[in-house]
Amino acid sequence: MKAKVVVTDQAFGGTLAERAVAERHDAEFAEFQCATEAETVAAVAGAHVVFVNLAPVTRAVLERMAPGATVIRYGVGYDNVDVRAAGELGISVANVPDYGSETVADHTVALLLSSLRKLSVYDSRIREDGWIKPPGLGTLRGFGDTTVGLIGTGRIGFSVAKRLMPFGFRIIAHDPWAPAGALTAFGIESVELDDLLSRSHAVSLHCPLTPNTHHLIDDAALARMSAGAVLINTSRGGLVDEDALVRALKSGRLSAVGLDVFSQEPLPPESPLRALDQVTLTPHSAFYSAHSVEQLQLLAAEEADRALGGRRLRSPVSA
Repeated sequence: MKAKVVVTDQAFGGTLAERAVAERHDAEFAEFQCATEAETVAAVAGAHVVFVNLAPVTRAVLERMAPGATVIRYGVGYDNVDVRAAGELGISVANVPDYGSETVADHTVALLLSSLRKLSVYDSRIREDGWIKPPGLGTLRGFGDTTVGLIGTGRIGFSVAKRLMPFGFRIIAHDPWAPAGALTAFGIESVELDDLLSRSHAVSLHCPLTPNTHHLIDDAALARMSAGAVLINTSRGGLVDEDALVRALKSGRLSAVGLDVFSQEPLPPESPLRALDQVTLTPHSAFYSAHSVEQLQLLAAEEADRALGGRRLRSPVSA
């Protein structure tokens, strides 16, 4: 019986690399744009290799795959895949951790600089009201007087720090997995989370979404942040309690927010985040550039080639 390769969903516009690896192994190929569990269950029936972007890969989905199947998550995070259930069912899971760190860092810094300078709000006030005086949005802090706190210093967090340093920012970071000496050697002060929240004028999130980090930024965390601080999230939407975030913005606790990820995507039309001009919204696009997408699909296809050839995976993940 032929192997079967399935793409549950993708946001790249094409699947040439994925199709090519299926053809190389004389496997069937099918592509979908699944959004719900029911759609995904139907799509993966009998599949030996499954490429997944944002579709939910639950136990019910995994149970429909061929025995010993492999799930390949496009990108770094894999919180939409029930990795524990996969292990129990004998299904392998892999991610692509190193395809676009620089692109995500570029996007993060663009959001951060724009938010600190309140560019989107200035723009909207000029368009709506005709003009605004520079102090009309309150005090703007110079970059040399600004402390940026990074929560997480993996590939992306470290790349963000490298981009920010030439601007004169003071960089502090919280990462329980990073050797403090390595951060200090690069000019980053390692601090505890509470210290980071209270000292930072801007906080940027670069940690995975796990049960321990779900709603890491909640009412209590926001209350510890400096008045008028900025928050940037290009990591995972579930790290932030969006209801608490709206409250912090309306109260003035936060002056600006830049979000590329959300607890529900697409962002629902009724989300109050849409109505707040202090919030800059981008559509989970931090990963996106012509080069990064090409690399992502090529690396994912190479992982599929290993799976179909019975070879060890390059980037397996487990619960």
